[in-house]
Amino acid sequence: MYPPSRKDFISLTLSDPHSHTYNNGKHRRQSCWRKWKQLSRLQRSLILFLLALLLIFGLISFPSISEQWRGLSDREDWLDLNDRELKPVHPGVKTVLGPAAGNPPAPVSGPHPGPVEDPGAVVGPRGLNIPDLPKPAFKKKTFPNKRGPPNLQKGGNVSDTAGGEKQEQEVVQDEEENTEKKIVSWRGAMIEADQATEPLPSASEKEAAGNAAEAVSSGVVDRLEAVRQAFRHAWKGYKDHAWGHDELKPISKSFGEWFGLGLTLIDSLDTMWILGLKEEFAEARAWVEKDLSFDKNVDVNLFETTIRVLGGLISTYHLSADQLFLEKAKDLGSRLMPAFKTPSKIPFSDVNIGKGTAHPPRWTSDSTLAEVTSVQLEFRELSRLTQEPQYQEVVNEVMKLVHKLPGKHDGLVPMFINTNSGQFTHKGVFTLGARADSYYEYLLKQWIQGGKTEDDLLEDYLGAVEGVKKHLVRKTGPSKLTFVGELSHNRFNPKMDHLVCFLPGTLALGAHNGLPGDHMDLAVELMETCHQMYKQMETGLSPEIAHFSLQPSDGRDVIVKPADKHNLLRPETVESLFYMYRFTKDAKYRDWGWEILQSFNKYTKVPDGGYTSINNVRDPVNPGPRDKMESFFLGETLKYLYLLFSDDTELLSLDKYVFNTEAHPLPIWPSPPK
Repeated sequence: MYPPSRKDFISLTLSDPHSHTYNNGKHRRQSCWRKWKQLSRLQRSLILFLLALLLIFGLISFPSISEQWRGLSDREDWLDLNDRELKPVHPGVKTVLGPAAGNPPAPVSGPHPGPVEDPGAVVGPRGLNIPDLPKPAFKKKTFPNKRGPPNLQKGGNVSDTAGGEKQEQEVVQDEEENTEKKIVSWRGAMIEADQATEPLPSASEKEAAGNAAEAVSSGVVDRLEAVRQAFRHAWKGYKDHAWGHDELKPISKSFGEWFGLGLTLIDSLDTMWILGLKEEFAEARAWVEKDLSFDKNVDVNLFETTIRVLGGLISTYHLSADQLFLEKAKDLGSRLMPAFKTPSKIPFSDVNIGKGTAHPPRWTSDSTLAEVTSVQLEFRELSRLTQEPQYQEVVNEVMKLVHKLPGKHDGLVPMFINTNSGQFTHKGVFTLGARADSYYEYLLKQWIQGGKTEDDLLEDYLGAVEGVKKHLVRKTGPSKLTFVGELSHNRFNPKMDHLVCFLPGTLALGAHNGLPGDHMDLAVELMETCHQMYKQMETGLSPEIAHFSLQPSDGRDVIVKPADKHNLLRPETVESLFYMYRFTKDAKYRDWGWEILQSFNKYTKVPDGGYTSINNVRDPVNPGPRDKMESFFLGETLKYLYLLFSDDTELLSLDKYVFNTEAHPLPIWPSPPK
């Protein structure tokens, strides 16, 4: 047998008295410590410094993180309210129905105003007053079954506070922190939302608020009153410093004399009547009765005197039925007739109303085309009122001559006409600005005035519009604005007088009377351009003349040369805004007019009374007052603004009246029996 094998080792078994498994953890801890001890003193210091920084940063950021999460929780709770019948999620969240106290909302324009319940309250559709909360990123909830306008809702737009219908509202978040929220009401008005809340209004408060909302009517009443206040302020300056004279100089508190006929007073008569300013009208009437005399040795301009004085007197007679004004109109009309005693029957520009003589200007034997073709509405109406045909005969003869003259360019006419030969002069220059503008306007308006029976007038007008579209209409490079330039010997000039802004209104009037629809399309485009002539200026007021950039660029469309920066308080843009609003009911035209009135008040209003023309529409700090208030500011500009803001379409209905080029309404004649 074999002997037992030899063992060279000793077997040893270890056991844990608590039955814990041995995992060598102590050894690992000892290894980490050994490695730490092996690091240099510099390395250990850097590690400890970084750990200390992390600890400090954590302690500083902890409160803001906590607040952000708390704000997120609160915001989600507010969103949940819309889906839970407005019941609070937590006892600490208080919800209140009804309007919130805040600053008065900005006036909202348009024919259908938003409800205004309290001058100091912010009103949209009834709903939540949303508190100002922090704005962490969160997923916005959508509100199902969003309501439409009230006319599609049962029960209107006011929620029943006794537990009736729920109304939602959009919350438009601002891009910047800590800005107020805006509520978009169903009427589309952007209204500032305040952070505070109020108790529910009582029934009597609701009724009073509803009456206030109806009275305000989207700022329409306020805007009408603003025009009246502007007129009263202008009239105060005239009455205090220029009473009975032609023009006010509001800065020097004096007056300017042109013809010595009280131009501003007579130009303003029908405006006062339309605005309901009875006291001012009565004072002016007394002056006309006692002090207005045409028996004076003075040269007057046929055109200016006809459109301002004769037109103003006839218009006021029609509105007031006061024979005084008709008698004065007859006297003046007869004194202007010598201007038509020329070899060609084209009238002289100047006439002495006391001596009964007439003559051309000292420097030329020409008359401007606008002057001789823009007295027809007034003289024709004077014949109709007096049953004396000579007034209509002399002005109709002028139109017949111009209709047949050679020298036109696709309906466009030169600016000058010779009173001896009766022929156009300065041929090859065509514009719709100064010296030619109202020729085109009166072609259409005579046709309308006469009951749409004079075919030659309509033919000339339609031909002229086609010529304008073919030769004068262009678009700017930067924004593609449509404008009307000028043509000089077949060379195009991108220059447009502010006077040309009569054209959108005239085109719209023609379209309203059955002329081609593309006339209205052009009117809309040109109206935008005339608006931009104001909007792109630092004062919000248009220059007298604008040049337009034809080059593609990111720059301005409207370029203003140093000699053209002045503003004379002209009416042409607000005139066209009036026509455009009457025919389209687009509230933006009212808004544009309101902006213009505000700019007049800011930059041209003289504190002691009156408004002044200014030298520089590009300098809001020093616009440079010119110390002159033209009569057409009261006769036209403020009148058209008032009519623009009025909801009464029967106030001088455009189916019953035609306005002369000084905004004096004359009746449209009844159509003759066929």
